[in-house]
Amino acid sequence: MPGTQMLKDLVAAFNAHDLDLVMTFFDDDCVLETPRGVEPWGTRFQGRDAVREGLAQRFRGLPDVHYADDEHWLCGDHAVSTWRLTGTSTAGDRVTLNGCDLFDLSPEGRVRRKDSYWKIVEEPPLVTPRLAGQM
Repeated sequence: MPGTQMLKDLVAAFNAHDLDLVMTFFDDDCVLETPRGVEPWGTRFQGRDAVREGLAQRFRGLPDVHYADDEHWLCGDHAVSTWRLTGTSTAGDRVTLNGCDLFDLSPEGRVRRKDSYWKIVEEPPLVTPRLAGQM
């Protein structure tokens, strides 16, 4: 299916760290919503230049970022991609987490909106908490 192939190609462009190539998948009037931010939608980047900067921040923050185990679904002008992100932060912390992107696509199949979500991975507790009702 051409739509899901486009999403696979987009992941490959991210894994190549080729921001110019990544941006070819985005519509001129695109929006990027990231998982983190002070608003309920995270941080929103609107327009090609802003989206490019938002994506560049990902590459700067996790210079070896890599997406694997990706799967893709397409339904009309909406799509979903799930993936496992790995990378090392600039502080040297190793990151491994699962996430997904929700996409709105233009009639030409380009990304109009990319809304990213990921799991919050926490340090395991030093002591295993008791389940409610257990003594």
